[in-house]
Amino acid sequence: MPVELAPNIYWVGVVDWIIRDFHGYLTEDGSTYNAYLIVDDHITLIDTVKRDLVPGMLARVAEIVDPAKISYIVSNHVEMDHSGGLPEVVAAVKPDKVFCSPLGKAGLSRHFKQDWPFEPVKTGAELSLGRYTLSFLETPMLHWPDSMMTYLKEEQILFSSDAFGAHLASTARFDDHLPDSPGDYANQLKKYYANILMPFGGLITQLFEKVAALGLSFKIIAPDHGLIYRKNPAWALEAYRQWAAGAPLPKALVIYDTMWHSTEMLAEAFMEGLMDAGVQAQMHHLRRTHYSDIVTEVLDAGLLLFGSPTLNNQMFPSMGEFLTYLKGLKPRNKAAAAFGSYGWSGQAVGLINQELEAMKLKVVHEGFQVKYIPDPEELAAARALGEKLARGNLSL
Repeated sequence: MPVELAPNIYWVGVVDWIIRDFHGYLTEDGSTYNAYLIVDDHITLIDTVKRDLVPGMLARVAEIVDPAKISYIVSNHVEMDHSGGLPEVVAAVKPDKVFCSPLGKAGLSRHFKQDWPFEPVKTGAELSLGRYTLSFLETPMLHWPDSMMTYLKEEQILFSSDAFGAHLASTARFDDHLPDSPGDYANQLKKYYANILMPFGGLITQLFEKVAALGLSFKIIAPDHGLIYRKNPAWALEAYRQWAAGAPLPKALVIYDTMWHSTEMLAEAFMEGLMDAGVQAQMHHLRRTHYSDIVTEVLDAGLLLFGSPTLNNQMFPSMGEFLTYLKGLKPRNKAAAAFGSYGWSGQAVGLINQELEAMKLKVVHEGFQVKYIPDPEELAAARALGEKLARGNLSL
């Protein structure tokens, strides 16, 4: 059923209980595709849903008004989880106008090859619906070039597109339906930011500056995924401010894979050294923890230790995959080092270092390698090095 955010403003989205993979991102708790309906002189739909979920969204709209009475559609973002249903919705609604950013028009036109009644809007443009007024805010590269947000002035509601979202399938629609401590939802918000928005911290900081210059304030933040913030929108805003600033915690990760446990023995020794230093430390096996969950922890870690055996003169395949995934997210303000074991060639550590340098991470050691099985002295040296790297590169 639809859910009312404010007088005549409704959530009409769809809950996706079964999705578990969002282009490589583990969505273990499912997701939502949030769409919003404003009933005014010009009835307006803000965003749509994935193509196969359109019937559910239109059924929800029909509980409020006949979908054919919708005058305007606002498309904040071209990505298919929000625009995939546009052809079916436009055919059913026959809107007078489809509002989007200029780059949104280019993207939608290219993708769907339809001559819809587009109305491109730029930052500061306003649209009167009758009682209510929408204004638009372009947010390029948050997280696509076409991205924008829509602001409902009279109720101070920010329809924030993918920003401030999280993947969660739930019967709850609002943050005040959660316990006082957000708990797991806070981690889902962090996971979403880390895996989707981490590369754009500088742009997010600029967005906050733009919002301040425009004098906008928010009673409700309504993203396109996850819960709607009406109890405490400042909580989500502050989380984004901190992550965008990129200041790391005194936290270290040991990220590794292993063939016959030699590299794993080193990983455990490094963990002991990190614990000796008194820092928050975690150890992640690349075939036991999903990449998107490891990246969630990378977001605020200050020291990253990568361990791999050498296989066929290369780093282990899972390490190569993870570093490729991480490189695209452009982590910053982190120290890093590599370690590993080998039988006869030993190229893995050097290859990892090349990737760390390409990411512009601060490589703080030339690399620690052991041939075959580490002996007690080598394990002790790894432990001592772990403590040294933590004390030298993390604020304790």
